[in-house]
Amino acid sequence: MEYEAWFGPDAVNFQPDVTLCMQSPDMKSAGGGYDSADPAVIAQHVAWLHQMGVDAVTADLTNNVSCIFDGDNADIIKHTCPDPQFRASQLNIRNNTGNLYPAWSALKTPVKIIPMLGGFDQYAVTQDASDSRHRTALQKEAEYFGNLMVRFPAMNVVYGRKPLMLIYTGTPVDPGRVHAIREVLRISGLDRDFTFRLIAGYLDSQPYFWADPNATPAGPIAISAQYGFWSIVDRINFWGAPPAPYYPTYNLSASGIENLTASIATAGQNGWTCATTQGHDSYCPDAALRYCGEGYQNGCRTGDYETLAEFMFYARSLKPTFLIINQFNEFAEPDEGSDANSNNDAEPTRQWGYSAMRAVIDQVTRYRTIMAAQ
Repeated sequence: MEYEAWFGPDAVNFQPDVTLCMQSPDMKSAGGGYDSADPAVIAQHVAWLHQMGVDAVTADLTNNVSCIFDGDNADIIKHTCPDPQFRASQLNIRNNTGNLYPAWSALKTPVKIIPMLGGFDQYAVTQDASDSRHRTALQKEAEYFGNLMVRFPAMNVVYGRKPLMLIYTGTPVDPGRVHAIREVLRISGLDRDFTFRLIAGYLDSQPYFWADPNATPAGPIAISAQYGFWSIVDRINFWGAPPAPYYPTYNLSASGIENLTASIATAGQNGWTCATTQGHDSYCPDAALRYCGEGYQNGCRTGDYETLAEFMFYARSLKPTFLIINQFNEFAEPDEGSDANSNNDAEPTRQWGYSAMRAVIDQVTRYRTIMAAQ
């Protein structure tokens, strides 16, 4: 499950319309919410993730990578984060994410950590001339997590006999950036020590990367082996609203289907809210919402959490090695909407309670039961 350790009084604050079940004392001055470094929050998150049947999280440190890791290069910093306060907040996010390793290890949780690095920002793959080894920010980030993975090996997911890391390439994907990322891994030798997979968003709408770019999908879409992208999020919608249908994508490797990503809710091509009716924003017709049966979608069959149920239907058919659920706690606009029905976070809140968490538990339990029987 995708996981963010972004929050804290000197990092990211919560949206004002999100009221969390947990509050950290040091967040009162920031308007409330929790601090991702708060031991009580960490323990509760680990307990909830385990309860949902999560084996591992993808720990998201994809944004502002050059700002975080090129701090000694004045030429880069003046473009990426000239505001010292902003850079300090990004360093806190880095520290919060790195802190997961010792904190979770001390809790002896079986939930593991897959670092999700950022390769998409403008300077992430630019060599730092002020660095004695001329490393890029992406290489520095990989080494940062690599050191943690050596110190806390029990927290790693080992794949292909090496610890696994993901690299987010951006949305939409720039093929030139993908080539540059792969060159960083090759030249640095990092790919000898770690297994890397590149991950991208909304591949459902980028046929250039499909195995058959001219196909008209009638089901899940295979990604070309040339790219082998995993999905960080895909749309799903086949209820007939234009320009539907959308289907999730998967990466087919020699060993079978590697990855499928399921979401609790997905935006349409134009986001969550489109036309304004009677002074209220209405949902885009091709968005796939969290809830069903409330009049927002036609053709729903099973009631609440139909979007998650449809993703999991395909998961049971495809049996991916890595099934990712998007997501636990990003709580950000505009990607995840502004209300309970367009929010794809599973963490309990006071607005919508534990309903998303229960839906994930139900779907994962069913998934495991069916997989065990086959």
